[in-house]
Parts: sequence; C-alpha cells; structure tokens
Amino acid sequence: MALRCSRTCRQYLLHVAQDNIDFRLPEITSLLSIRGKSFDPENFKEMSPFWRLNGLSEDDIRTVMGRTVCAKSAFELWGHGKTMNELKSSLLKYPTENMLPFLGAESTYKINVYTFNKTLIFKDRLNKIDALDFLSFKGKVNLKDPDHVFCLLEDYGTDPNSIPEEPFHMYFGRWIADGKRELIRSHSVKKRHFIGNTSMDAGLSFIMANHARVKEHDLVCDPFVGTGSLLVACSHYGAYVCGTDIDYNTIHGIGKSSRKSQKWRGPDENIRANLRQYGNEKQYVDVLVSDASKPIWRRGSLFDAVITDPPYGIRESTRRTGSHKDIIRPPEDYYGESHVPVTLEYRLSDIFTDLLNFAAHHLVMGGRLVYWLPIYRPEYCEEMIPMNPCLSLLSNCEQVLSTHTSRRLITMEKTKEPEEEDALAQLTDPRYGPYEGLDSFRDKYFSGVTKRNKEEELRTPPDGRE
Repeated sequence: MALRCSRTCRQYLLHVAQDNIDFRLPEITSLLSIRGKSFDPENFKEMSPFWRLNGLSEDDIRTVMGRTVCAKSAFELWGHGKTMNELKSSLLKYPTENMLPFLGAESTYKINVYTFNKTLIFKDRLNKIDALDFLSFKGKVNLKDPDHVFCLLEDYGTDPNSIPEEPFHMYFGRWIADGKRELIRSHSVKKRHFIGNTSMDAGLSFIMANHARVKEHDLVCDPFVGTGSLLVACSHYGAYVCGTDIDYNTIHGIGKSSRKSQKWRGPDENIRANLRQYGNEKQYVDVLVSDASKPIWRRGSLFDAVITDPPYGIRESTRRTGSHKDIIRPPEDYYGESHVPVTLEYRLSDIFTDLLNFAAHHLVMGGRLVYWLPIYRPEYCEEMIPMNPCLSLLSNCEQVLSTHTSRRLITMEKTKEPEEEDALAQLTDPRYGPYEGLDSFRDKYFSGVTKRNKEEELRTPPDGRE
C-alpha cells in the first residue's frame, strides 16, 4: 500500500510554453478531467513557465503530455529550491525508494541543464552538473540514447530586460515525456491541401479540441465549418467529424483559391482531402450546405462536442438564407422590381444565441461547446458573454488581435436538458437574451483601423521618411 501511494502521490513538474498563455490552464485542466483528475498545483503562478502538480500518477502525466500543445515537457520532481544548497537539501529528503529504480549500475543516464530566460556557456552547464555529484548515480553516462534522462531546470523570470545573475528557482527531476507541440508544425495551414481566408491556425485548433475534451469515437460537429481546420484537429484524436456551412463553394471546394500562386481551386481541394492528407479520412462523416439559423438535425442529443469559429463579418460575411417572411415590405424610397435576396444579414447577437441553443439541444449531457467570440476591447464586460440556461461557462480566454479588438475562446458544458421554461427564461431573463452590442463589432473594428491609419499618416512626413 505504501509503495502504491508513493507512485501515485509524487509531485510532477510541467514546463509550459510561453505562447497562448491564456489558454494553458484550461487546456491542462480539461485534459486532466478526461482522466477524472483535478488540477492541484503547489505555489501556483499562472504566468510562470514551471507548474508543480500534486495528486497525480505518471500515467496521468503521460496522458496529458500525449495531447497537450501548451506544455513542452513533464518531469517527476525530485527536488527544488531557490539556491543550490536548498536544492541539495530537498533532493536528499526525496524518498530513496523512488530514486533507486533509476540509479542502478545496469542503466544508463544523462543530465541536461535547461535555463529559462538565460543562456549559459557550456562550461557553466558542466559546473552545474558537477555540483550534483552527491546523487548516487551508479550507471554509465550515455548522451545519445540513455535509459533515463534527468534535468536541472532554472527559472530566471519572464523579463528579458532584467535577467538576474542567479535563478529565482531551481528544479531537478526525471524526464517523463514531451508535449505534442510538433503538431503545430506538421499540421501548419501553410502545408494544408485545402485552405481558405479564415482557416484556423493549427495550434489553436488543437487547443480548442483539447478544451472540448475530444476523444476517440466522439462525434463532433462544426456548424460554421469553413475549410474544416477544426475537423482536422478533432479527427487527429480519433473523433468522427461533421459540419455545415452556408457557403456552397467552400463546402464543395470550388471557386477562387485563397493561395496567391493559384487562381482557382483544384479538383481535389475539399475538407475530405484535408483529413486524407493526415491519414484520418475514416473519421470523416460528411459536411452539408446549410444555414446555421435553420434547424436541420433531428431532435435529441447527437454530438459529444460542438467546436466552431463563427464569422465576424470581417473577412467572411455573416449571412443567413432569406425568404418572403423575412421581408415585410420594401423601403419607401425603393422603386425597383420586387426581389427577395438569397441571403440576408445574420446579426452577431443572433448567431451566438442560435449557436448556444443548438448546443443546448444537440449536445450529450456533459458535452462541451467551444467557440470564438469577437470583442471590442474598450467596451468588454462579462455581460457580453452569451449564456444559456442549459450551459455552464468553464473558461474564457483572450487572444489579442489589436489594440482595440480581440477574440475570446469560450468553453461551456451542458449541465441540463432543455425544458419549456428555458424558452421563457431566454425572453425574460437579461442574462440569456442576445447582447446586441455585439452587432456593431464590424463597424467598430473598421473605425479603429481607419483611426489607426490616419494616426500613421499624421506621423509620416510628406516625403515618406520617418
């Protein structure tokens, strides 16, 4: 029993990446929840590159690292301290029975030195390794293919303009696994077979899939599928994927290409081809030309996750299908022939209200909705986040786009089935009604761009020199 406790109650160290900082904690928390574990840190500082976690097993850590794109590496933490003396004292207190399986004479090892926010010359790195000679390694050093890898990690803070002589903190531990950040490069949109103007960045696509806890055999839907970047990420984790979009050309992969060197899309440029490119075509269910404002699915809980990036009206228009019912009368100053447009404006507030209602009716219980919400930063407040009686807000992460705009990655979980009184609550409770301030995002976005351009013109002399 004691041995079992020592294996499951060890402390682990995560080295997290310093990009997409706002998304790291929700991603790690979501991945741990797949294992039924909670995020239990010690002396936690979210901005720090090093997180110490308690209450986990090595299998938990390997599962997280097998998916995360926000964490670089994970270690079994043997000791830590603010100085080398503190580190030595901490290492000497670490249970010997935990160390012995990795210190035997029959095994090989190597020790790496990693410094965050500071570069050390080779001689200084060797000196730091030599200072660890009190550890009773009995095996041989093997730098190319060791049985075990150990690492001394030093944290010199996050300010590159104020690097201290000595580290703020030092850690020593056994390397367990690296994260999956190579997916960002291997699935880069630049290498993608089929792309569009708004194809989602590969790293953010995998982050969204992890926030949604997408796993093998799940059924995932993207109601604004576009070129299917989110389906690519979800299929990588073994989910079956489908989606809808109002754009006929995009769904069928025809029309003008988004590549500079290519005028028209090729005969095999489509979402299915993207999944085929990464060996996941068997996960492809289908995509449909459909209006997200109109119900097309049968009643009931169909999807394990809904993941999407709705149009904001900037690079892609916000449209829905039109009909005679949508137009009561033509404008008084209109003298042309009566005409019903194929598509009408789809207000942002209505887009998100419909999206949340779709998720509430078609997600399984405990299923997650993950979507992007465009924000005009000077006016941001919590009330701007769309809400639904059946969905609970789990995380709200910001990606800054400019000084005045950003978008927020919203993660929600279905906690109850829709009831008749929920429809009434959406009409009477201001928490659940459409936030109409979202409808002016496009105008505010372009007014900010125009203002910035005018300021740049004023700063630039007539002759064009700065």
